[in-house]
Amino acid sequence: MADRLTGGDSSLLRRINAAVTLRALRDGQAVTLTQLVGDTGLSRPTVEGVIEGLMESGLVAEVDQAQESGRQRGRPARWFRFRAEAGHILGIEIGVHVIRVVLADLTGRQIGTFARLVDETLDAEERLGAARAAVAEVLRKAGVSRDNLWAVGVGTPGIVDRDGSVRLGTAMPGWTGLDLGARLRRSFRCPVLIENDANLAAIAEHWQGAAVGMGDVVFVLAGLSPGAGSLINGRLHRGFGGAAGEIGALHLLGQEATPERLLSTGAKPLDPLDEAAVARVLALAREGDAVAQVAMDRFLQRLVHDVAALVLAIDPQLVVIGGWAAGLDDVLSPLREQLALYCLRAPEVALSTLGEDVVALGALRVALDQVEEQLFAVDQPTSRG
Repeated sequence: MADRLTGGDSSLLRRINAAVTLRALRDGQAVTLTQLVGDTGLSRPTVEGVIEGLMESGLVAEVDQAQESGRQRGRPARWFRFRAEAGHILGIEIGVHVIRVVLADLTGRQIGTFARLVDETLDAEERLGAARAAVAEVLRKAGVSRDNLWAVGVGTPGIVDRDGSVRLGTAMPGWTGLDLGARLRRSFRCPVLIENDANLAAIAEHWQGAAVGMGDVVFVLAGLSPGAGSLINGRLHRGFGGAAGEIGALHLLGQEATPERLLSTGAKPLDPLDEAAVARVLALAREGDAVAQVAMDRFLQRLVHDVAALVLAIDPQLVVIGGWAAGLDDVLSPLREQLALYCLRAPEVALSTLGEDVVALGALRVALDQVEEQLFAVDQPTSRG
């Protein structure tokens, strides 16, 4: 991919000039050669040479702006734009109950989405097959070739190694020990980046959600066994083995109720993956059912306990709540009140603004980061994925 940036020229100086010029064109607006000279600080002959190489590589196109220069004397200005359609990226969520795919161009502008509900009992092979089918469907609808993909980001529950192996993934059958990265890379000719779903949700909220412009952020994917993703100075904190933010395991440190009993309204524990049963309990609580309200209070108290552990460790500016709890209209007030009691400095608390797409959007952002790293690289390209 990186050789497209320079038109095959291996000169370091040319790669630097190409990266500078591409950055000036990156917002997609057509600009004149004169504007590019001013924006980049490069000489006109240098910019002309770089533009020719970028046009040959397919990353830049000349735009006809003749209608704007009807009264202009002399040679008309030449206009150029970045060809965002030269390649595409994918963000994929492989979840317990859903496969979600987002397709975008090289600027991150979405051009297609597809979601498919899946059964929680699917084995690994069936779930991977469903993910491949979802990708094929979104590409078919958009008329995009698989060979035109430059990077793919994938989000999944569980503890994920840097190479894309799932060290621990109890939410889905056959997921623990699965080399998800290797399995998915067989389906693509581009880098495939695998990350934990809560980590990607934090990235997404920082990109275009509730945490835009904030450096220290915790995103809580709140279910019976919650997970969290943390950004420190705007960068994802994964931990040494990728297990940072697994706050759902905190009950193991004490004698508190297991996640299965948190929202149970009877003697039988709830299935942690039975979201419909959880939704019924929460609905009853909102309607005033006393037993359900006790269960919901247990759930919120545990959520506060789990979130407070991260808040005390990281001291974030903002905690964003997503997952099941994001559907509770009254979840923010008790969270704020309790965090103020438990924490030395209470953070801001907000609901996710990206809804069900948050994990897939985080995966898309990771793919976009990969593309930008290669587009603007000035070192010799290295093979990955």
